[in-house]
Amino acid sequence: MPEQPIISDPEVAMGKPVVAGTRITVEHILEKLGAGESIEDLLEAHPRLTRETIRAALAYAADVLKSDLVYPVEDTAA
Repeated sequence: MPEQPIISDPEVAMGKPVVAGTRITVEHILEKLGAGESIEDLLEAHPRLTRETIRAALAYAADVLKSDLVYPVEDTAA
């Protein structure tokens, strides 16, 4: 696994955090897992991902959410 598994480069994916050496965004990984896909599904669909890079993406997202800035979640049940 690269030294920095998650990187952000303005020349790649408009600067969104991606798995190093790919154009696979942390956002994409979270969306797929949130939609019910399994880690195995992600690994099959994206052979350049590993369990370690998926865990790194989740850890990155958790770190980002620790910031002081909190976005309200709208109630869409109505």
